[in-house]
Amino acid sequence: MGTLLYLVHRLPYPPNKGDKVRSYHLLKHLQQSHRVFLGTFIDDPADETYLDTVRQLCPDLHVAHIAPRLAKLRSVLGLLDGQSLSQHYYRNAGLQAWVRQTLRAQRIDAIVVFSSVMAQFVDADCPVPMLVDFVDVDSAKWTQYAPEHRWPLSWLYRREGQRLLAFERAVAKRAKRAFFVTNNEVALFTQLAPESAGRVDAISNGVDAAFFAPDPALPLPFQTETPSPPFIPLVFTGAMDYWPNIDAVTWFVADILPALRQQWPGVCFYIVGRNPSPEVQALAGPNVVVTGTVADVRPYLQHAALVVAPLRVARGIQNKILEAMAMARPVIAAQTCVQAIDARDGTELLSAHTAKDYIAQINTLLNSPERASHIGAAGRQRVLSRYSWQAHLAKMDAYLS
Repeated sequence: MGTLLYLVHRLPYPPNKGDKVRSYHLLKHLQQSHRVFLGTFIDDPADETYLDTVRQLCPDLHVAHIAPRLAKLRSVLGLLDGQSLSQHYYRNAGLQAWVRQTLRAQRIDAIVVFSSVMAQFVDADCPVPMLVDFVDVDSAKWTQYAPEHRWPLSWLYRREGQRLLAFERAVAKRAKRAFFVTNNEVALFTQLAPESAGRVDAISNGVDAAFFAPDPALPLPFQTETPSPPFIPLVFTGAMDYWPNIDAVTWFVADILPALRQQWPGVCFYIVGRNPSPEVQALAGPNVVVTGTVADVRPYLQHAALVVAPLRVARGIQNKILEAMAMARPVIAAQTCVQAIDARDGTELLSAHTAKDYIAQINTLLNSPERASHIGAAGRQRVLSRYSWQAHLAKMDAYLS
């Protein structure tokens, strides 16, 4: 059994949002054959209640705390020294000291970094091999945000994309191996950082198909009387303080939902996820339900007529899509998200790009419940055959020895 240092930018539990799902399953995988020293952050006070659970999973634990508002103010220092704002946001002297002490006191065989910003805690002259799970090309997200916002945010996001890419390139150069969630992300990064060609791999996301399994006995989460016209719940899941999710649901409500309700007056859009922003809360109304945090997302998926993922700004594989597919729900998702998944468009899920595309695809499935059921069943079979966490994460093992 080897000994690893695992650095994660957010407490990898509970696995209730995209990055935490991946980091949690990676922790479980690493622990199968290694002793793991985990250094991480808490940025949500609600996560404090899970610390004992995480210590049971990983006793060798150090947790630093982030106050998001103060961290955002601190990140402005990046404007003064030319670094990315993201690096300053996560800068922490206590975690830095713990990392150095752990490397001195323990015989660490390898360092696994989850999210590029955590690589700043590994000194440049550290001789221990480092593996980096970038997940997505985060710098590209910031660049993609820029044209969607007015100045000065457009300038700030563009600058952040440039500075973060420079940091990502430096991290990848230091790493023994770097990983992204899809081959498309690998291709994008090697285009942006050609010196990294041949030194990066794709490790796909997975899904716990035993947990996310169809179960008609799950309680009905929708509070509705026997309606006329028939009640048709459309469901979106995700962390609702995350800008791409905010953009997705606001666009859906403004540009897609009104046209759907002309043909299907019983359509109701459920936005299911933690920490809804003020923009999301403002969407709530007779035909839009904003749930906030829910104890279990599965009842909403189980009883949804359709699951939608109208993400206009998205990178990599979306766990929300895999989870809905695992529960045999018919999914209509952004074309870019569908392209990132090893699944057959039109058979195992449906893709859309414009508002007209979504309206047409939703109409098609609502008019053909039998086809919707077949797509849901085929989607679950795809998840069972291609999206095991164990099978994907095992690709990292070759670089840990």
